[in-house]
Amino acid sequence: MFVLSDTPSLAHQFLLELRDIHIQKDSMRFRRNLERLGEILAYEISKSLNFNSLPIETPIQASTVLQPSEQPVIISVMRAALPFYHGFLNYFDRADSGFIGAFRDESKEGEIAIELGYHASPSIEERTVILADPMLATGKSIVETVNTLLAHGKPKHLHIASVIAAPEGIQYLKENLNCSFSLWLGAIDEKLNHQSYIVPGLGDAGDLAFGPKL
Repeated sequence: MFVLSDTPSLAHQFLLELRDIHIQKDSMRFRRNLERLGEILAYEISKSLNFNSLPIETPIQASTVLQPSEQPVIISVMRAALPFYHGFLNYFDRADSGFIGAFRDESKEGEIAIELGYHASPSIEERTVILADPMLATGKSIVETVNTLLAHGKPKHLHIASVIAAPEGIQYLKENLNCSFSLWLGAIDEKLNHQSYIVPGLGDAGDLAFGPKL
């Protein structure tokens, strides 16, 4: 498990701006900070991938450079993940992409259920998959998403990337995911509250990025 906030860096500035209730009012800035953190985590994930040495011709002489031996599949959990996902796509600019719509069904009191809607993705069989979802709260939406993906193929390895995570969600993934995975996080917060929102968290990432929903 990799956590950006464990090390002093500019990522702390982007996390601060995502959380601050006054800066949050600028939805364009909120989206951009999600994108920036996606870019940073994409860079960190890239260090774990396999590379090949390829020959090139420079204006001076022949040389060699390292290049990724494969391109990942990036899966975005809509809608909150879209700016975060774009950060990954900015860096893995040759990657294939997939999209899954997931939302909480809170119609039953005291129970959080996850409903999945739209699903479109390329084959993930024996591919490296990056699943981008900015908030890892209960972990249920990620488990449901992964189970949907696994019904269509088994990835070589799954990288789960989130901006902010709750300890309960991390534990839920460890207990309920039936595949090899790595976690890449911006920060780990204190806990979930009685509504299963992350504390201190930052609020509803989807609403802050795109406006309130009906």
